[in-house]
Amino acid sequence: HSERMLRHFGAEVRLEEEATGGRKITLVGQPELSAAELSVPADISSAAFPLAAALLVPGSCILLKNVGVNPLRCGLLECVREMGGDIEMLDRGELSGEPVADIAVSAGKLRAINVPAARAPSMIDEYPILAILAACAEGTSRMCGLGELRHKESDRFAAIVDGLEACGASVVAEQDDLLITGTGTPPRGGANIISRLDHRIAMAFLVLGMVSRNGITIDDGTPIATSFPGFVELMNSLGGQIKDG
Repeated sequence: HSERMLRHFGAEVRLEEEATGGRKITLVGQPELSAAELSVPADISSAAFPLAAALLVPGSCILLKNVGVNPLRCGLLECVREMGGDIEMLDRGELSGEPVADIAVSAGKLRAINVPAARAPSMIDEYPILAILAACAEGTSRMCGLGELRHKESDRFAAIVDGLEACGASVVAEQDDLLITGTGTPPRGGANIISRLDHRIAMAFLVLGMVSRNGITIDDGTPIATSFPGFVELMNSLGGQIKDG
């Protein structure tokens, strides 16, 4: 992202993929940078929550506008396509050097997938919500190489396992891999989720609560404002029933 932004302000910078799998960055020193108007694309990590809700809530159909779709950040979209999710990229363009698109999302049945460890860097923040999708899909999904999740705002690896088990989902941890088995319908819910002061865990399980039979409560929703102020209002405007208890 930084090399695109630097070019937007006038820097002469070039990024090249190496045959070894690494990247080479070439930068001309002491550039004359100039002020420029900056339009910030919608964040894919935040868009992931209404996107997932639209995939799961029967009859849903939403359009997410001007979402950043940099390939280095779009692992979740690749997973959703593999799961058979009904998503379509519309009106592709660019904002301040970043690729963007409108994403149309509709509800439908999802199937289990295997997520390779190599995909983790492009979606490390999206695993909590992907785990919710996997719990509602049909079959056993395997997500590999998730050790980094243990060192985020909370131990997200443990939070996903504990939360899904409390909601009646089938989840198994094998070292740094997660195996989540779904039946094609949401798990029963009915749990009080310990969010561990982690905004993404809280939002992910609130999405599950929108479709689980018994609903879900979160012990503390205040950390959501860390990354997504207005999350509850947005989701309720789309038909959610999230209430402050």
